[in-house]
Amino acid sequence: MLKVNQLMTAGALALGALVSSVHAEDTVKVGVLHSLSGTMAISETSLRDVLLFTFDEINAKGGVLGKKIEPVVVDGASNWPLFAEKAKQLLEQDKVSVTFGCWTSVSRKSVLPVYEKNNGLLFYPVQYEGQEESQNVFYTAEAVNQQATPAIDYLLKQGYTKFYLIGTDYVYPQTTNLVLLEYLLSKGVALENIGGGFKKDDSGKIISAGKYTPFGHTDYQQIVAEIKQFAAGGKTAVVSTLNGDTNVPFFKEYAAAGLTAETAPVVSFSISEDEFRGLPAKQLVGQLGCWTYFQSIKSPANKEFVKNFKAWLKTTNVPGIVKEGRVTCSPMVLSYDGVYLWKAAVEKAGSFDVDKVRAALKSGLSFDGPGGKVTSQPNMHMTKNVFIGETTAKGQFKILEEFKDVYGEPWLLGKFKSK
Repeated sequence: MLKVNQLMTAGALALGALVSSVHAEDTVKVGVLHSLSGTMAISETSLRDVLLFTFDEINAKGGVLGKKIEPVVVDGASNWPLFAEKAKQLLEQDKVSVTFGCWTSVSRKSVLPVYEKNNGLLFYPVQYEGQEESQNVFYTAEAVNQQATPAIDYLLKQGYTKFYLIGTDYVYPQTTNLVLLEYLLSKGVALENIGGGFKKDDSGKIISAGKYTPFGHTDYQQIVAEIKQFAAGGKTAVVSTLNGDTNVPFFKEYAAAGLTAETAPVVSFSISEDEFRGLPAKQLVGQLGCWTYFQSIKSPANKEFVKNFKAWLKTTNVPGIVKEGRVTCSPMVLSYDGVYLWKAAVEKAGSFDVDKVRAALKSGLSFDGPGGKVTSQPNMHMTKNVFIGETTAKGQFKILEEFKDVYGEPWLLGKFKSK
């Protein structure tokens, strides 16, 4: 009897291993690496949500190369060293074929050595400062010339002559504002008409431009008073690279000080429809944003995307997903586009192998996304449309201008020369 039991146990183990093996052959593991807690959760949780929606949408149509996507979701917790640990876990333990993740540049730079060491592939979906071109990152993100410089072009065309630079104290705002300083000077804007302050090195070269506050900063009274004084008597715009939930106290203080879109409009590069859910939208009507997607785009592809995402929210049983009052935004769409470009690259390569997928991406693949057609570039960036919008009382954006098929250029620092 003992021998029969041993045989039955061995058989059960073998069957379990076989089922597990079959399951592994039927699925492909894909990493999701975002902050689901901490100061950046206000922005990043929605990227987790849209990725899970996209995987379900693809799985319902047969998956990728006949395999269903199996997401492995981890929480970077707004903790930059933890991002690197989680990336290592995804690549070395979970053996994911690709990762979709990160928001801040400091989180991306934290995980970059891990992806390069393991020859992993990260799709990065959020506007960034450029000055980087890794073979292990595909940047669906807006480069500076796909967001910040078009916004400046628009403001100059509207007659603005003074610009106050403010941002969160990390690499994306710091580098973007140095590029914008060079860009403004190249457009004939005088140095004294660029506010926020400067830091110089021993030779007198400007090495930092703008006013910076830490992640999660809450007291903007003094800074807003400085902005109000700087804006007096001139056509002034505020250029904001504030990230995460610090935008809430900034805009509340801005409104309380009596500043408006008429007196000193703010153009934000990190506030989308999603962040506006936590802001006093009615007090911020007319403020500006520049992104490569707005929910208000009137196109069949966007209408279908918004409808399908909201339908998915109602039916999903994933714990912790907020279902009410949801909107779509550019980082969400760039995440969505990224999954479909990865799928197209895998199918062109006939393989999940990173080297083969990378080669396919570099060949120039297109996807007709909610914001229009996007195309992968040889430099691992993406060509896409750019939109300037102004906020409405409902927390949406009215589109004011569109720039078609803007090629992603990561290397801009030092390119623009003063007049």
